[in-house]
Amino acid sequence: MEFKMQDAFEGESLPQPKRSDLVAEEIKRLITAKNLRPGDRLPRESELQSMFSVSKSTMREALKSLEVQGLVKVSTGPGGGGRVVEVPLHRTFQLMQNYLFFKEVSIEDIYQVRKLLEPELAASAVPHLTEAQFAALEHNIACCDPAAERMEDSLIQRQEEMSFHDILAAACPNPFLRFSCEMINEMIRQLTVYDNDMPLAAQQRFGAANTQFHRDILKAARARDAEAVRRLMEDHMRDAMRSVTRMHGKIEGRLILDSEISRRGLARKARRAGRGKGG
Repeated sequence: MEFKMQDAFEGESLPQPKRSDLVAEEIKRLITAKNLRPGDRLPRESELQSMFSVSKSTMREALKSLEVQGLVKVSTGPGGGGRVVEVPLHRTFQLMQNYLFFKEVSIEDIYQVRKLLEPELAASAVPHLTEAQFAALEHNIACCDPAAERMEDSLIQRQEEMSFHDILAAACPNPFLRFSCEMINEMIRQLTVYDNDMPLAAQQRFGAANTQFHRDILKAARARDAEAVRRLMEDHMRDAMRSVTRMHGKIEGRLILDSEISRRGLARKARRAGRGKGG
């Protein structure tokens, strides 16, 4: 199949795009036309150069652009080359932060959307939850219960509670609804901060309420009662918003760097692995 450059930027009023940007767009068209999936290889760099009649430097700049976007992974060496990858959630989260950087987004704004989406997501997930996911939900509840003997930092527990909602999201059959809720979960996990002067008892009450809601939601989900799950999640979202307000929760007004997101993600994985070894 032969691919030719298509100028999608007609009109004198628009700036002339760089040649490498046009090549990057054509590679996207190639990925679509060949129905390439994550893990599939792109044609070799020399083949792409010939296909689009561009220099090596232009092709490498185009591939680098796609790599920065998260669509392609380029490796060097004998077995190297471009490979299609799925854009990771943390990359999308970083771009969303850049977009929202100069916007006045409050925790109330986020919960206003969350209260609408999360009950529907939870209800839609019910028929699709597996035994492994039920076990993961139970494990998460046990880890985040403030009454557990192994008491952890309350903020870490609040962050880990978001994993309960991520597990439900993974079972949601609607990919856009799943993505929207996962992004909200990540915002709450990464960007929410609380008043340091909030008494420990208040933090524990918040955790205890979340734990009870999660137990009730899990019980209804095991019974495959989607409507009960929807009602419980609506109540859970309203209660969580009230608790966050009482604890003076707010959205952190700064960008979180990629390195910080990666560090936090590794720390969460290490904690979960430690809990798994501890029973």
